[in-house]
Parts: sequence; C-alpha cells; structure tokens
Amino acid sequence: MNSNQVVIGVDIGTTSTKAVIFEEDGRIRAMHAVEYPMLHPQPGWAEQDPHVLFSAVMQSIQGAIYKGGVSSEQVKAVGLSVAMHSLMLVDDHHRPLTNCIIWTDNRSNKQAEQLRASEKGMDIYKKTGTPIHPMSPLAKLMWFKEHMPHVFERTHKFISIKEYVLYQWFQQYVVDYSIASATGLFSLQTFDWDEEILQFLHIDRQQLSQLVPTTYTLQGMDKKWAEQLGISRNTPVVIGASDGVLANVGVGAVLPHEAAITIGTSGAVRTISSVPKTDERGRTFCYVLTENEWVVGGPTNNGGILLRWLRDEFGAQEKEVAKRLGIDPYDLLTQYAARVPAGAEGLLFLPFLSGERAPYWDAHARGTFFGISLQHKREHFIRAVMEGVCMSVFSVALAVRDVIGPLSEIRVSGGFAKSPFWRQMLCDMMGKELLVPETHEASALGAAALALYAQGDISSLQEVKSWLRISSRHEPNEQHTATYAELFDLYTRLYMKLKDEFPIISSFQRKYV
Repeated sequence: MNSNQVVIGVDIGTTSTKAVIFEEDGRIRAMHAVEYPMLHPQPGWAEQDPHVLFSAVMQSIQGAIYKGGVSSEQVKAVGLSVAMHSLMLVDDHHRPLTNCIIWTDNRSNKQAEQLRASEKGMDIYKKTGTPIHPMSPLAKLMWFKEHMPHVFERTHKFISIKEYVLYQWFQQYVVDYSIASATGLFSLQTFDWDEEILQFLHIDRQQLSQLVPTTYTLQGMDKKWAEQLGISRNTPVVIGASDGVLANVGVGAVLPHEAAITIGTSGAVRTISSVPKTDERGRTFCYVLTENEWVVGGPTNNGGILLRWLRDEFGAQEKEVAKRLGIDPYDLLTQYAARVPAGAEGLLFLPFLSGERAPYWDAHARGTFFGISLQHKREHFIRAVMEGVCMSVFSVALAVRDVIGPLSEIRVSGGFAKSPFWRQMLCDMMGKELLVPETHEASALGAAALALYAQGDISSLQEVKSWLRISSRHEPNEQHTATYAELFDLYTRLYMKLKDEFPIISSFQRKYV
C-alpha cells in the first residue's frame, strides 16, 4: 500500500455502524459512527429496519471519508465486519419481507430447546460449530416455518444484513464463509451448505447466497452508491468476516492458543485454531476466519450492561456525586467496589440478567445474589456484580481450554478494558498475565487488515501484531486467585442447583412483560 493510501474498515454492529479509516501502519486517520434503534415489536423479539441499517452504513463511510479528507484515489480497499446471526427474508423482487432479526432475538427459544434436547441437535452442532440457541438463524428459520409459513413460502432468499448491503451495492447475493459458519447451516468440513440440514428446514440452496472466502473481493459498485460514498466504482470491497473473529485479528490474538477476551455490553472469549474443533458438551462455537483458520470460543450475554444496569437503577446517588466531582459515574462505582476485598466478603452473584449463552446456553437463567448478610453494603453488591461478570467470562475460558488446550497469551479489549481495577480483577480470576493492546475498534481494524491481506499488501494477518503497542500488563495476585478459585467452584455448583428452577421464574416473569 502506498504511503498516501488508506483502507476503510466498516463494522456493522448491534447498536451502530462505524467506518474507520486506517493508514498503512494501522493508525486511525478518521472514523465516523451512526447509531440506530433496536425494535421490540413483541416481548423477546429484537429487530432492526434494514433500510435504516443500510443508510447507517452509507452515512458512516461518508462521514469518515469527509473527516479524514480522503480522496477517492486514496482508498485502497474497503473491508467489512458485521455482527453474527442476523436473518432477513426477501422476496423475488429483492424487497425485505421482514425486518433484520438480530442475535438477541429469543422468539425461537422453544424451537431451539426442542432441537437441543434431541440427538439431531448435537449432530447439527458438531457439523456446523454453531450452538443450538435462539440466536442462531437455524432456530429462527424453524420459527418462521412454524409460525409464519405464508412468509416462509414466499421467500426468495434467506440472508444476513451484510448480504443485503452487498446486494444493494453490487446486485449479487454472496456470503462469506465466516458469516455462513454462524448460521447453523454450513458444514465446517465441506465449506458448503449442509444438504441434510437444508432438507430438515425444507429450503433449497438456491434460496441461500453464494458461498465465498472471507478474502473475496467485489468491484463494480453501482454508480449511484459509489458517488454518494465518494469512492471509485472499482474500489475493491473485501467481503470480510464476522465481528467476533475479526476482533481477534484487531487485538493481535492471531496465533493458536492466543486468546482474546472482550467485555463490552456482552462478552466473549476466542482463540484461533488451525483445524475446526467443537466441544463434546456443546459449550463453544467454531467459526471460520480464513480457509485455514478457525476461531473457537464462546459468548456471554452479560458484560458491561450489568454495570450500566447498576448505575441506572441503583446509582442515582453515585451519578449525582460524580456530577459534582466532574468524573464518570462508572469510575465512582469502581472506587466503591475497590473498598471491598476480593470475594466481596462472601457475596456471590450469578450475572444472568439476560439469560446466558456460553457455556450454559440457557435462555431461562436469571441473575441471583447468594449469601447476602447484614454486613453487606452497597459497595459489596457493586463488587459482586463485577466479579460475577468475570466469573462468567472465566467459565467460558475454561470451556475453550478444554477444547483447544492451555491458553498461552490473553489479550483484552472492550469497554471494561478502560478500567485498570476491572482488568486486574479479571487477571486475578484467570490466574494468568493479561495484555492490554493499545487499540481501538478491533473489529474494524481486523476488517481492514483482512482487506489488505486479500489485496496482497500484507503477507499474513500476523503482521497486525507489529501495528499494536501493549499499553498495560497485569500480573495475577495469587491470594486473590485462590479466593476466586474457591468461590468459582461454588458459582458453578449454584448454577447447577438452580438451573431447573430458572424456567419456572422466567415463566412467572413473562406475565409482567
């Protein structure tokens, strides 16, 4: 890549789309983000308007190019990252029959539970690497077939939001191996749609997009859209991959046994494998990065969103004090938590306010404080919540270790990484050194790197490591690690004892939704 050229990484996320312009050494020149709402037409449903999403993609790229003062000739390539598990149904005129149904949608919980309890469910998981869960397009398709057969039968294509965007730009239905591998319909062994699963769903492969590698490049964008974006029609657009696998690239966790832990709104643990691997107990996912690299890991539902819940529902006092002091309310909450010793003096929290994905895949799971006594004060509850999030992440890391083997290096990112206190807590929980790369927008950086790799400007995704500086390192406090090991054993036993009760309380709660 010439020194005056740039590459654009576009990250189409759950709450916003960000376009980030990177220079040749990975430095950010400019970025622009456009937010959009999540729609909840019925309890448990989560949708987004595809027209709004497409507009956000266009506006984000336009805004970044404007802020960066970039000419069309300077744009070497555009790479795409997108959130997994979205599903749209479109008709034979290429018009949406549905909104974009996103990963947080739980309408297909019944179908997922029935399939997961059967032998067929485990067989599908082992073939595809996608856990049987309502997040999966497989379960969503089962729901449509059962509850909206008239729409299901009219469908010309079943696609993701990335496929929708690319069709607008290039009038082609293509899907990368990475997004396809998160549908529950794609065979990790054959790199093709699985015929048995398609027959099970009663859909034809012609109703799915053409499968292509994550380095697949499209050119010849519709003139109208290219002019609006301010790029050449022939600018290479590299199809890219999912946001999860690209986040590993963006933090430099690109070798086997190097793990990336992200805690943002939710959380995830991921590591790269040179062969596809699934878990005998179905706890982890396995998604494609390239034809020779897979990402094994697990997502949690409950990360920083729990601290926001604490702040918004119980932190009026902290917000007022923080306002007077001119500091962030989150900083005040963590200061309070730091007053309490590791283990919150025996107050334990199961952080399942939004159900849970890995390692339990239990949509009925609910948050639980255990061990409350008169000695516990506000700061104990704050610390217990933060520790509960770390225990959830640790439980996923253990499942990943069981599948892959020991983790040699751990790199962390996400909103939680801004807090040295929370990072140290996770380090103590893991009992291993944590590295904090000085990186922002990891998925967008991963998309940009993959675009450069596809164009031959870098020889390996490992070159991203040279772009990143490690800003902090954390070593575990052995005493804290021992405390957390004792409590984590109780945490896992407590979940097992309560798992049969969670469906009862979640059913009771639905009366009030």
